[in-house]
Amino acid sequence: MTSCVTITARALTVGYGRTTILHNMDFGPLETGKVIGLIGPNAAGKSTLVKTIAGIKRPQSGTCSVTVGSKVVEGRERTQAIGYVPQDLLATASLTTFESVMVSARRSEVEEWDPISATADTLERLGITYLSDRLISEMSGGQRQLVGVAQMLVRHPNILLLDEPTSALDIHHQVHLLEIVREEVRGTDRLAVVAIHDLNLAARFCDELLVIKGGRAIAHDKPKTVLTPELLHEVYDIDARILYDADVPVICPV
Repeated sequence: MTSCVTITARALTVGYGRTTILHNMDFGPLETGKVIGLIGPNAAGKSTLVKTIAGIKRPQSGTCSVTVGSKVVEGRERTQAIGYVPQDLLATASLTTFESVMVSARRSEVEEWDPISATADTLERLGITYLSDRLISEMSGGQRQLVGVAQMLVRHPNILLLDEPTSALDIHHQVHLLEIVREEVRGTDRLAVVAIHDLNLAARFCDELLVIKGGRAIAHDKPKTVLTPELLHEVYDIDARILYDADVPVICPV
């Protein structure tokens, strides 16, 4: 899969029953070769937006379009183009790590593909080969998150879509995972969107940040442009100084 991909929202409104979560949202196009950090306070609508991009939630009005090449993809084509990692895998899954990742590998449309070798390589890359024979139902939340990422990576999708993939991981695995996501898309025709709470990790590993508050897109730009004391006060209700480490903003609450 090498076609350029984009994600664009226009007047996007999404809800559950009578409760509207995303309100007339506009953003994009989000473009290839970048990691886009999706940030905002709790209940801002990040997970709902991720599910809408994935095609799991349907808009009440407006559009959230995914293009591959020059074609807007829907249905099975959209599912195939996107590798979606939810916040947690089902803890009741009865497969081992190797089995579950190999099932995903068999869904890949990469030519001359060996699912067994691809599965082994992906587990090694994530540092979870030791979990190969472990049942998913016996794992911690952090281990299940890494297995979910492996299931996504092994398919080599056009779009990497991750919902809070670092929430149950220690700092070593957080950094390692985000480094891998960045390696996957930098200089390619692929795109990553990562919903993430840790603003300093987002600033260091994301090329752009899309800020959401109250179901609306507040800002979208490079981290050093987005992360200002004014925005942090408006969105998170905190006072903070912004320091810089090799041109990367570092947030210091005061």
